[in-house]
Amino acid sequence: MKRARIVSVSLLVLAWLCQGAMTAHAQGGQDNGPPKPAGKAFTPPSADDEQDQEQPIPAMEPDDRPLVGFQDLLVGTPPESHSYWFPGFSYTNFAYSNGELAGGGNGWYSTSILTGNLSLLQNWSTAQLSVNYTGGESVSTDSTIGNSQYHQLGVFQTINWRRVRLILLNQFAYLPAAQFGFGAGTGLAFPGAGGPLAPALPGLANGFTPNQTIFNTIGPRYSNSGGLQLNFLLSPRNSITVGGVFGVLRFIDEGNIESNQTILNTGYNYQVSRSDMFGVSYRFSAYEYLSSPQAIRDHMAQATYGKKITGRLALKLSVGPEITTFRVPPGVTPSTEHKAVAGTADLSYAFAAGGLDLNYNHAVNNGSGILLGATTDQITLSGTHKLGRIWSGNLSFGYARNTPIAGTTANRASVFDSVFVGAGLQRPLTRTANLTLNYTANVQTSNTGTCPEPTCANFTTHQITLGLTWRGRPFILH
Repeated sequence: MKRARIVSVSLLVLAWLCQGAMTAHAQGGQDNGPPKPAGKAFTPPSADDEQDQEQPIPAMEPDDRPLVGFQDLLVGTPPESHSYWFPGFSYTNFAYSNGELAGGGNGWYSTSILTGNLSLLQNWSTAQLSVNYTGGESVSTDSTIGNSQYHQLGVFQTINWRRVRLILLNQFAYLPAAQFGFGAGTGLAFPGAGGPLAPALPGLANGFTPNQTIFNTIGPRYSNSGGLQLNFLLSPRNSITVGGVFGVLRFIDEGNIESNQTILNTGYNYQVSRSDMFGVSYRFSAYEYLSSPQAIRDHMAQATYGKKITGRLALKLSVGPEITTFRVPPGVTPSTEHKAVAGTADLSYAFAAGGLDLNYNHAVNNGSGILLGATTDQITLSGTHKLGRIWSGNLSFGYARNTPIAGTTANRASVFDSVFVGAGLQRPLTRTANLTLNYTANVQTSNTGTCPEPTCANFTTHQITLGLTWRGRPFILH
């Protein structure tokens, strides 16, 4: 836990240092013109504004993130406005059946997470900083889980010049369980105070963060991903993107596989029409393991098609060859190279009463703390819909199949299938408080006994979640 606290505090200090540096930059660069919008920025209401904060502001500007960058595409970005910050508070209770997922028995147990939340948006003439932080305590009635801390932090910084945009971002999470499906349908899924005024999150795309799609990992863990990206505008239709992300996955308890990963990405973007884009990219990924001499190097080239209709649709499709090499031959085979095809598909669709997000990814990753590298097929689906004047509903689904990258037939049998499926309801209690009620089922199947103790058996857990959130009015900085 001490390591997690040090990392979390360091990230907060870094965010505020960036804020001071960007203030000095903005004071010396007023002649560069206004920046393009880099993420969510909403006009905050004044203290006496009676507008319900749950009502989204409809104005949207085109998303200008590069197609082959390391962030997800958006259906649009609300227009920039003031700089502000606002606090929040949340209480979430998880009632689980079948504690086998965390090493317990087959009865029910309860875990409560109490957090304080903070969101900040700072605008300058040529830069923007957003910070979202949630931190608190996790208390469980199951002795095998015990008490733990809970932290999530997202820092997103952009600097704009005439033909160059620099992005600096960092996302950190200290969680009591695997991140895959954690907090689905509740405010715990993301850091910050939430709501329509919440600033931009880093939004790293699938494959750029340490994978955590196997439920069998033991105990609390923390992960961190920090990235830098430059986008060079060659003409109104052409740009080149260069960037990299460094990530770590660490566990508080023994019995898991800790890893580091370094990802370098470069590509070319071409705007075919107002809504259609095309790109080509190359990505290099390196995975290192703290408890093993194994090391993996992964090379991926992809062709990408994108389509964006402001306020309605964001689509991204990528496919291309993938070549993976190993420091130590996997299994008993002498081969140190594996060839495959990698691909992703991302869809965001917005409509008047809600929205839909669908993501699919097939590629090599770190192995989720269980395997020394894995080929993963991962699909997630989430949707929201207004059910009336007050209530709204949400649905969530995720499936991940993790298989060792290469090896013998016996090694190939070490397959893990993870599924979460859930549904929930949400309603405002006041203009600043919300109530959420969710049900989620987690299903794990595997045909191997080599993962960490205490169990690798198939299991299904049922989870009922009750959440209360409150956020304050924004404090305007300027």
